[in-house]
Amino acid sequence: MKLPAFHLKRYRQIASLLWKYGRTDLAQQMSAEEGFGIDEPPSSEGQQSTDATKSAAGQASPEQLADDLEAMGPTYVKLGQVLAGRPDLLPDAYLKALARLQDRVKPFSYAEVEEVVMTELGVRISKAFSRFDVEPVAAASLGQVHRAALRDGRAVVVKVQRPNIRKQIAEDFEVLEQIAAFLDGHTAFGRRHRFLVILEEFRLTIQQELNYEREAHNLIAFGRNLKEFKLIQVPQPVPDYFTRSILTMDEMDGQKITSLGPLALRDLKGPALAEELFKAYLQQVLVDGLFHADPHPGNVFVTKDGRIALIDLGMVGHTSPEMQENLLKILLAISEGNGEAAAETAIRMSEKLEEFAAPEFRRRITQLVALQRDQGLEQLNVGRSLLEVSGIAQEDGLIVPSELVLLGKTMLQLDEVGRILDPTFDTSASIRRHVAALVAQRMRKDVTQGSIYTTLLEVKDFTVGLPSRLNRIMDTVTNSELEVRVKATDAKMVMDGMQKIANRITMGIVLAGLIVGASLLARVTTPFQIFGYPGLAMLCFLAAATGSFWLVISIFVSDYRSWKKYMR
Repeated sequence: MKLPAFHLKRYRQIASLLWKYGRTDLAQQMSAEEGFGIDEPPSSEGQQSTDATKSAAGQASPEQLADDLEAMGPTYVKLGQVLAGRPDLLPDAYLKALARLQDRVKPFSYAEVEEVVMTELGVRISKAFSRFDVEPVAAASLGQVHRAALRDGRAVVVKVQRPNIRKQIAEDFEVLEQIAAFLDGHTAFGRRHRFLVILEEFRLTIQQELNYEREAHNLIAFGRNLKEFKLIQVPQPVPDYFTRSILTMDEMDGQKITSLGPLALRDLKGPALAEELFKAYLQQVLVDGLFHADPHPGNVFVTKDGRIALIDLGMVGHTSPEMQENLLKILLAISEGNGEAAAETAIRMSEKLEEFAAPEFRRRITQLVALQRDQGLEQLNVGRSLLEVSGIAQEDGLIVPSELVLLGKTMLQLDEVGRILDPTFDTSASIRRHVAALVAQRMRKDVTQGSIYTTLLEVKDFTVGLPSRLNRIMDTVTNSELEVRVKATDAKMVMDGMQKIANRITMGIVLAGLIVGASLLARVTTPFQIFGYPGLAMLCFLAAATGSFWLVISIFVSDYRSWKKYMR
């Protein structure tokens, strides 16, 4: 592993973090996995380090983990935000502590805010806005949000990106990429989970969130796609007031859903809001192909008129039509407690490694879904189930699409929001209620004016060319000119192998004939002798011995070359 000078500090910080928060039960679980460790056995110093890790783990608190990630910079704050939405990976205490990183990170100074706004918009804050609050209302890993008002009095919020953040994130990813490459190349655990692929997806996510122009276009797209949902609002960006590092959008007059007290929640139409929010997300994922991938409670507002407002649309997911169908099938299978169908869909949509064992995977998924079904479908957490399916797939050598993992994380966060709005909300029942409408929407979406015209043109071409094609086929059959050609991709390899086998058998028969002939001629006494034996018989015997020796050597050489070529 390369160790550039400017990376040494970051390596030391990462090593210190792993040493400080190495949980003994997690370490034992990971070391118990087959082939996790590096191929060399651990030394006595490594054992002492493990003991030190165990002692330190008892002293470090979840709150200190959030503080340490924040001190390491925006990349690790973002990592903490991702982990805060994964209860399948961390205990509840760590989830609650890391949740602070979603919008309560240490802000940067107002002087830096003024400099960024001036650089991006080309004018001073006082010229662009009639009011701009000095104190931010929220500060996160990549930027912070200030309340403001335009010159016409329109209330807005301005999202300002942290200065020099792109350079810092790029350097952090260089370090993380080297660590991931080391794990992938030297540990079986890394080769199975492919940390470089995971890291690349994480990099693309952050790059998208760093581009506020992309987020502005996401706001416009989501506002258009969700306009039929009257209980859901999406703030719209202000034209000419957003760049890659500045985003100005409508202010949502309300508060985070986690800030509402019991009395305020009772005044809301919680069941209706939860139902509409869940239906809107199902449409995003399974019909629109564009969904908000970070609906944690900090990104869901409740407005004063009792509606839901979705904010922070920097992290989005995309699903192709084929992927939408597969995701719909696996969602239905899990919501109905059908483990066999869920396993088959997961296998069909995933990449298979050499060690993948389909029967074992089907058994584990069926067992998982059956266990949750026995606990009651109304208690089933679809998002957690999707993440568990992804985890089992990785353990068994099946690489599931990243869209499935992202959907599982989204559904898990959405379930949390739904339970806040309505403690009795049943995500499985909601999926089953809306499946018919979703399928109908997908069919209507596929039947567009363009697709109809394309189909008509193809039908026209088929109809016009059908008579002439039928005539040619009938003439060919009548004249006995019909030929069927079968092209096998491995035919040449098979024929070459059969040719080698035939040659060796023929050579063996010829040599055997020479040996038998030599034995018969040895009984015939002739004047010509070699070593006291009939000469003709000895010549046949020597020829057979030489041919046999050559045949054995050629077999060994040929087999060795084939083995060497296969090992490459």
